[in-house]
Amino acid sequence: MYLAMLPQEDLLGFLVQIGWLAFIVFSIFYGQRLQMWTMLREVGSSLARFKSMKDEGRRLALSAIKELGKPKIDPNARLDQFLESQVFAPVDMDPQGIVWKLEHVLDVRDVRFKDEVKIMAPEANETQIKNLEDMLGAALVLNLIYKIVRHFYLLGKKTMNLYIIMQVQMVLPLLMIEAKAYANALRAIKNGQPIGDGAGPLVAGKLMRKHEKRNIAKDIVVSKLILEDRTAYVIKAKGPGAAVGKLGDGIKRIIDENDGKIASLITIDAQQKYEGEEAGKVTEGVGVAIGPGGNGFFAPDSSTIILQ
Repeated sequence: MYLAMLPQEDLLGFLVQIGWLAFIVFSIFYGQRLQMWTMLREVGSSLARFKSMKDEGRRLALSAIKELGKPKIDPNARLDQFLESQVFAPVDMDPQGIVWKLEHVLDVRDVRFKDEVKIMAPEANETQIKNLEDMLGAALVLNLIYKIVRHFYLLGKKTMNLYIIMQVQMVLPLLMIEAKAYANALRAIKNGQPIGDGAGPLVAGKLMRKHEKRNIAKDIVVSKLILEDRTAYVIKAKGPGAAVGKLGDGIKRIIDENDGKIASLITIDAQQKYEGEEAGKVTEGVGVAIGPGGNGFFAPDSSTIILQ
């Protein structure tokens, strides 16, 4: 009765006020849940994309295994088992010698990777085996990213905890960029295209042209040459294929052969590009901008020039 007696303008204003009050009450009691449902829908959509990239990575790896290795038994089961494998870091509570412990673990991992590839692709040659190793490594990372995102998605959905959901929702853009990089790398490796860290071997290869090469360590070659009136030892992965070798062992051997009389050691490697930086830009620095990798001395994918 009261509403019917109000003028049209007052009635409209009254209804707007009631609507705002209802919205405020709804936000107080259900606003956080609405926010969580929105985040869960976004994470769920991204999870489906991660699953698609993971499945495509597995498909490419399986296709390459069948094409190059010509297995006599179905490699599907062994491939799935491989993609679920893990590498555990050594105990680091005592920092003394942690790099050499890590080197041993990575060496064992490399041997296991190669053995698994040889079983799944018995007809593949050494170069193809090395490429398949890297393909399986990239597919393994895609599988791991998918599992991590799925874990937080299901955990957040189960507990309806805003902070659990926010953690994965905030890092989704970075994870998506990383996953796309691995997905694109899979195709490049399958086609034998140089990517990323091919910058170092490209420079070293040009310097080594028309000079004798000798094996200095596992999958590592060296050439001795004169560079701007100075004796230089140029070291790189032997290739072809995606093998990086034991570069640190090669560098150590050259230093020992010269009784430590080395003036300079220059490493050449690809560097991660920041957003806004020009692709292919060359930067210089002091020290090694890459951590110890699979050889305990230098990251295994950098090419090196040693000057006397």
